[in-house]
Amino acid sequence: MLDEEATLNAWFCAEVLPLERALTSFIRRNWRVAADVTDLRQDIYERALAGARQAIPTHTRRYLFTVARNHLINCAKRGQVVSIELVADTSALDLGSDAFGTERQLTAREELRRAQQGLDQLPPRCREVIWLRKVEGLSTRETAERLGIGLDTVEKQITQGMRALVDFMLGGDGKIRRPLYARRRSRSDLR
Repeated sequence: MLDEEATLNAWFCAEVLPLERALTSFIRRNWRVAADVTDLRQDIYERALAGARQAIPTHTRRYLFTVARNHLINCAKRGQVVSIELVADTSALDLGSDAFGTERQLTAREELRRAQQGLDQLPPRCREVIWLRKVEGLSTRETAERLGIGLDTVEKQITQGMRALVDFMLGGDGKIRRPLYARRRSRSDLR
């Protein structure tokens, strides 16, 4: 038992602690409340250690950031607070295959189905912009050129579409909510 604990501590000090700066940056990018960063990092360390007690992972970085991503998502779901950046940044991570069990795979498949349902109910142009940017990985400029629309339009569609998707994933109706704009000024109003 002492040998296992010593091995676990050695792994943590040699493999996990050197990733602290990257982990802290990841949390800051994906969580709105700066005051929560230290607590979240400690929670992630605790969960990483608990999982490593069963078997020390061979790919520590991938494992740690998978734990971090899942913990942030769970915290966001509990608090019903999700930022657009959270969805965007976690989807951009290349964490490899997540072989943590059948239950997690089933949950991921269900979430993927739910995301597809949310995507399907977006307006066609918005859905197309989200697909090109987030699935095909085109840049904002490439998306605008392919669809023959302006850069501002692409950015607005991404913002509105991602907000609607997040709302849908959290159990909302997933409708796009456009801001109420003040009456536009005509040239005669400016004189």
